Amino acid sequence: MLFDKAIVRTPGKSVVDGIDDYADAGKPSYEKAVAEHHAYVELLKKLGIAVTVLEPLEQFPDSCFVEDPAVVFDDFAVVTNPARSTRQKEREFIRPVLDQFFEHDQIFEITAPGTLEGGDVMPVDDDLIYVGLSARTNQAGIDQFAKIAACFGKTVKAVLVEQVLHLKTGTTYMGDNKLLVAGEYIDSPYFKDFDQLKVPVGEDYAVNCINTGNGVIMPAGFPGVHQLLAENGFKVYETDMSEFAKIDGGLTCLSLRFS
Repeated sequence: MLFDKAIVRTPGKSVVDGIDDYADAGKPSYEKAVAEHHAYVELLKKLGIAVTVLEPLEQFPDSCFVEDPAVVFDDFAVVTNPARSTRQKEREFIRPVLDQFFEHDQIFEITAPGTLEGGDVMPVDDDLIYVGLSARTNQAGIDQFAKIAACFGKTVKAVLVEQVLHLKTGTTYMGDNKLLVAGEYIDSPYFKDFDQLKVPVGEDYAVNCINTGNGVIMPAGFPGVHQLLAENGFKVYETDMSEFAKIDGGLTCLSLRFS
């Protein structure tokens, strides 16, 4: 097991008004989004994860993407500072949840002018974290996060994000030095020391996967990525993400994962 706890938030009816800066695929269906979210939670449970399900926050359309307003590790957590003003108050609702799992001196905050979103934070081992310098995460946010992480023996390396929303929209770490890569991160010098699993053209969305340690969860409908993961020794589970894709969301966005 790479983690045994997850925190998720059920989408509200307002999810149909979620931010769409990239997808341009129409508004999601609330009913279908809720069904997809339920299936996601059930799959996590099937793979041995204890899931804490939070109530919807109707005033925040994107609040089902709990990974952005917080970053969690086994020994500390960070309340981030999302770049978009419509998401910043989500911080006030995620902090009390973190208080249930972490001691007061294990929880930190990113403050203005720094911005940081969890979709840009990609741990690759016990002491190394890559963080995307993106439209949503700035250098001031990375600098603050690096100082926090250093207190727990972790090194932060910044990665420029130019073509996608977050770092983990273009790459996710699968463990055992294997890195799923798509688009701008294929053969990227940032990741030259990794075994790069190159996502086939046209399946870039499916680069955002979760390795639970008991199997990899991937978005349904991408046979090339499924085959790529299976050929590299992973047991693969698919789940439908069609509605969350419409508002620039991926699998990792929907949960906070830790032990």
